[in-house]
Amino acid sequence: MPTVIPSPAQPSIPVVGRTERFPVRRVFCIGRNYADHAKEMGATVDTSNPMFFTKPADAIVTDGADVPYPSVTNDLHHEVEMVVALGGGGSDLTPEQASRIVWGYGVGLDLTRRDLQAEAKKKGSPWDVAKAFDHSAPVSALVPATDFVPDAATRIELRINDEIRQSATLSDMLLDVPAILSALSKLFELKAGDIVYTGTPAGVAALHRGDRFVATLGDTVTLEGRVS
Repeated sequence: MPTVIPSPAQPSIPVVGRTERFPVRRVFCIGRNYADHAKEMGATVDTSNPMFFTKPADAIVTDGADVPYPSVTNDLHHEVEMVVALGGGGSDLTPEQASRIVWGYGVGLDLTRRDLQAEAKKKGSPWDVAKAFDHSAPVSALVPATDFVPDAATRIELRINDEIRQSATLSDMLLDVPAILSALSKLFELKAGDIVYTGTPAGVAALHRGDRFVATLGDTVTLEGRVS
């Protein structure tokens, strides 16, 4: 189809062991899905009404590229999260139905301009500028669900400059993956190509230029990078 300006490049994520890549349609995130993180942020949790937000698809950072330190902030925070990639979709899905649309798994960082988020909270304003900025969603290569399915005992961990900052098992999640996707499908019709960040454990803290990060999901998935 002819376009009046050049068509934007399709954001995509590498897949472990394959030359084909996973095309990204939308990026969804759930907030306050680990009780200890909600507590450290001074927030309450209502699992019957989960809090979702979005990032633009081109906010992803892949293939080990550097993450530029964003503008208009002095308090960039890391939030390590399991990432779920969808190979199918639907609306108003049951948890059982939702579990069948997962294509693969990764690990990522939901980067947050914490000072801008705090200002927005005080004013009762949306969080978009704190969450949905450029390069705010680094993500690892994906592992297909045919090769790896994390369980409650799987550990998610983030090291900054070789120091452990965040560490938990997926059993600490308040809503598991089927429950997250089921709730999300009541708000949006999910589609193949969507990815979902599934919440962060306690231990969020500041990142600085030059910091190196290594995020892991079990012994299978790794994200490495540097803040530039």
